[in-house]
Amino acid sequence: MYNFRTDMADERRDIYQKANNLNSILGIETEEKIIDNNIKTNIVKITDAQGEQAIGKPIGTYVTIDIKNLKLATDDDINKASEVVKDELQKIINTHCNSTDEILVVGLGNQFVTPDSLGPKVVSEIDVTKHFIKYTPQYVAEGTRSVCAIAPGVLGTTGIETSEIIKGIVDNVKPKMLIVIDSLASKSIERISSTVQISDTGIVPGGGVGNAREELSENTIGIPVIAIGVPMVVESAVLVNDCLDLFIGKLQNEAKSNNYLNDLKEHDNYEEIKESLNPSGYNMIVTPKEIDDLIENMKDVVAKAINFAV
Repeated sequence: MYNFRTDMADERRDIYQKANNLNSILGIETEEKIIDNNIKTNIVKITDAQGEQAIGKPIGTYVTIDIKNLKLATDDDINKASEVVKDELQKIINTHCNSTDEILVVGLGNQFVTPDSLGPKVVSEIDVTKHFIKYTPQYVAEGTRSVCAIAPGVLGTTGIETSEIIKGIVDNVKPKMLIVIDSLASKSIERISSTVQISDTGIVPGGGVGNAREELSENTIGIPVIAIGVPMVVESAVLVNDCLDLFIGKLQNEAKSNNYLNDLKEHDNYEEIKESLNPSGYNMIVTPKEIDDLIENMKDVVAKAINFAV
């Protein structure tokens, strides 16, 4: 199995294709759609065990929405992005449950650690309706979906595995579907808090940073699990590799005939860089200095998309 160092299905596909000099992968279908100058979607469908084994992701659909210029996003930009995320989320929801089925929204992560706080922040913005439907139904429009939400915290602060908390809630509340929000790891610095991945295969909390917990999926929970993830961190080896690519690119513009630099640019230097950083304990997980603003913008995008979709 390749060291993909990313939770993103399209990045795993690209890594596998590049490593094996392939234009496509058997068992994987892809579709790219450009929405406008700032937003594009990339759909990866893993259709069989061969595709699953190739990129190490379960059979299912993975929709990636890339959003440029989110650092300087206006309200109109956020609304436009949330509309695109809503449309893609709604398509997946409609294939797994009815319009009146109850949904539980789960925000994974640690609210006290900024890059890991996306899930709890999104949950705080969700329009929950379950209690209104139960206690004051006369004030609720007919056909309103029952929605409840929870931010279960992390093992380090609760002492309880997240999967155990969710299973207990599902057994008692009995929703028909989970929507789980979590921070992810990417192999690209450009994607930090600028990309949303939606999948219908569940999620492994902490998998992207080497702290994997029990997966949350239909296999473990018993109901469909839609995962919404946003890259918030990269490994320092990834960061150095990207910076090295940019540096080599700059040199290539000035010395295009330098074969050594051309070869170096084509080679993925991640493993060599990681081997250099690991012995000294320098292969850290890093996030940008603007993460506070970025996560607030992405929180609004994801929360609005969920509220309109459900």
